[in-house]
Amino acid sequence: MHAPMILGSMNSFVVAYTQSDFFGKLIILGLIGLSMVCWIVLLHKTWTIRQVHKLSASFQKAIEESKNSLLALDLTALPKPRSSAIPHPYAQIYSSVKQKTVEVLNKNHYFVSQTSSAKAPVYLSPADLELLESHASATISAQNKTLEKNLFILSTIVTLAPFMGLLGTVWGILMSFSGLQDGGAISSNSSILGGLSTALATTVLGLIIAIPALVAYNYLKNSVRNYASDMDDFLTLLLSNIELQYRKVE
Repeated sequence: MHAPMILGSMNSFVVAYTQSDFFGKLIILGLIGLSMVCWIVLLHKTWTIRQVHKLSASFQKAIEESKNSLLALDLTALPKPRSSAIPHPYAQIYSSVKQKTVEVLNKNHYFVSQTSSAKAPVYLSPADLELLESHASATISAQNKTLEKNLFILSTIVTLAPFMGLLGTVWGILMSFSGLQDGGAISSNSSILGGLSTALATTVLGLIIAIPALVAYNYLKNSVRNYASDMDDFLTLLLSNIELQYRKVE
């Protein structure tokens, strides 16, 4: 039962397209193009975010297992993204913290060696830990922007699709009134039906496109926001373990 209904609905859009004038056809084609872009972005971002969550879960597990030798973690032994287009925020945060920690420890080691034995232990001061946190926060901000990339397309479609549908509605009604002014009854009826068909089809298409785009945008935006909180928690885990290992006990 559902298949004939769907085919009938599709046939209605085809009839509306064939009965539309040049500008009406442009509006319908534009709406179809928006629909294709919407679903491509929606599916790609959903798949990407799911892959990021899987990578992050395995990476955090490895961090928790290696917390006593955090800076010696071998990244090559951990799962990698299937594609270079998939971001790996946890790995980027870890690499950023590790690089900065090593730099600060080397700096502290240099100054300690100037005043005491070269074998003297090297520690991180509270100022050093604040520096690590601010440096990693910049990395988190960059990763957040990467995850939000192309989401503006969905928000644009949410606004644009109904307006394009409204434009088609007004244009179709305008064509219908124009047909009423024509002389011949047959051509007049054809113009009126064509205009009304364009008006209704573009209205429905605009809503069909905008509603999924709105739901997808809110879902993906909320997913990115929650993941940003997860990145903050992961950074706290890293810094607390580094502090336990390298902060001097007063």
